[in-house]
Amino acid sequence: MFEKGDHIQEVRITRSVRWINPFRNVLKSAPPAQSERRVPHGIRVYCVGDIHGRDDLLEEMAARVRTDMESRSFDDVVTVFLGDYVDRGLGSMPVVERLSHGEWPTPIVALAGNHEDLSARLPQDATVLDAWRSLGGLETLHSYGVNVRSAMAGRDFGTIRQAFVARLPEGHRHFLANLKVSTTIGDYFFCHAGVRPGVPLDRQDREDLLSIRAPFLSSEAEHGKVVVHGHTPSIGPEVRLNRIGIDTAAYATNRLTCLVLERHQRRFLRAGMEQDSP
Repeated sequence: MFEKGDHIQEVRITRSVRWINPFRNVLKSAPPAQSERRVPHGIRVYCVGDIHGRDDLLEEMAARVRTDMESRSFDDVVTVFLGDYVDRGLGSMPVVERLSHGEWPTPIVALAGNHEDLSARLPQDATVLDAWRSLGGLETLHSYGVNVRSAMAGRDFGTIRQAFVARLPEGHRHFLANLKVSTTIGDYFFCHAGVRPGVPLDRQDREDLLSIRAPFLSSEAEHGKVVVHGHTPSIGPEVRLNRIGIDTAAYATNRLTCLVLERHQRRFLRAGMEQDSP
């Protein structure tokens, strides 16, 4: 086990990750402040986008949520996390530590992302590392104190798996293995990646909920509820009539986004930036 900073030059930070879809220009239209879609009266919903190991931004967002809760009254409150807590950034372990213990200003609902699926599979299947290491998994292993030198060269996957298993706390293992894939609050449906157009929300495939891009992103279909998702990075919140995307690539842009829903209103909090949206 080594301290944070040891061998850090050996860990390839995937800041130029090969996204299937590059940043999508969302500055062409400002997100509406209000909508006919609602959450139940008296409930405030915070929804946090992809964190990807940025424990510093998560800590900052917790402070922003705490301050926001003090500024406005409500009857009930919850925070939905959209998944992709691990990989790419160097703070995956403390992110999982915080969320697995519910260390947040509100009750939380933690959803799975495609990156959690990979990390949860590694303890049983060393071959997962071949794909995971190109998606930021080495940074996650490093955060747990695993020496990833041989994995960078594509060797000793079995040994790396054993080292990860030895260092992964049981609480983290249980958290990663038992994440929900979706949740619904009022007129909003929350999931990591999106939905398959034309398929009822209660019949969506797990793989689509965790990984879909096309045809979801370009679809103008009515899904029954507004789909709130992450997975596809954009330079700011992407608001459409049928969906709201809030993955702002926190690990690379230093921008973590939180959607706030209350009655028919929508607004955003941001960590890593100086000001929140009005």
